[in-house]
Amino acid sequence: MKLQQLRYIWEVAHHDLNVSATAQSLYTSQPGISKQIRLLEDELGVEIFARSGKHLTRVTPAGEAILKTAGEIMRKVENIKQVAQEFSNDKKGSLAIATTHTQARYALPPVIKSFIARYPEVSLHMHQGTPMQISEMAADGTADFAIATEALELFSDLVMMPVYRWNRCLLVPRDHPLCQMSKLELEEVAKYPIVTYVFGFTGRSKLDEAFLEKGLSPKVVFTAADADVIKTYVRLGLGIGIVADMAVDEEDEDLVALDASELFESSVTKIGFRKGIFLRGFMYEFIQQFAPHLTRELVDQAAHAASRAEVDELFAGLELPVY
Repeated sequence: MKLQQLRYIWEVAHHDLNVSATAQSLYTSQPGISKQIRLLEDELGVEIFARSGKHLTRVTPAGEAILKTAGEIMRKVENIKQVAQEFSNDKKGSLAIATTHTQARYALPPVIKSFIARYPEVSLHMHQGTPMQISEMAADGTADFAIATEALELFSDLVMMPVYRWNRCLLVPRDHPLCQMSKLELEEVAKYPIVTYVFGFTGRSKLDEAFLEKGLSPKVVFTAADADVIKTYVRLGLGIGIVADMAVDEEDEDLVALDASELFESSVTKIGFRKGIFLRGFMYEFIQQFAPHLTRELVDQAAHAASRAEVDELFAGLELPVY
């Protein structure tokens, strides 16, 4: 059994069983990968992938178990490389971040700018996706950090730390009737068509819970993952927008942002990384630039906590900044 063979099966599984695409990504030949996979299966005495002719069709039950262990081995190998890089050049390397559009567009730019100025030899890679995709990328090693509001808690192998609280606002045209109200009521909001985030994005669950608690059925007529897309459809008159406060800027002067912090419970954005990852010095610094309260000592305590409950207890009572 060779490390290269384990890498091949891992990569093939994460390229939708497409050996050709895997070969391109690894700068090697398709026949070479196929041969090594066959040699590994012959050595182990089980099929890792089921086949139809020359095509791989699915991962076998034995393959699922083998791939899980192979993934753990590949992550340990990556940790060894990170340790070596930290001692050979602590200011050079790469950092991959998986996050949502809202974080990438509004919260992260000043952090990224400051980080690049301090670490010009660290290449930054940003992946955008749904909170579920973001969590998966952190869990399988595609990304070093996951930054999101939803779904991170679904992955038990992620260490999650709170960054900040944020509230929502309603975005409406300047002549909208809601602008005339001295105090917003959820019952009034529910009378209008709503344009907001796709379920599972950017604290959407808090919005749904608020309406449900009041026995209201909001008329959500359009959803999107991108706050800028939501604004576009508010401008087209499709409905009132409900977005994160941070998603409103000076370019939105044609719209009125109405504070909805009393209508919906605030949400918490978190940063997470997989358990056992080797955190390089510049990774600690990125975390602290994004969340000053997350000191190296606190991050290490969270990383070595025995359970999710222990991590939660570590941050219980911590007063988070409001974005």
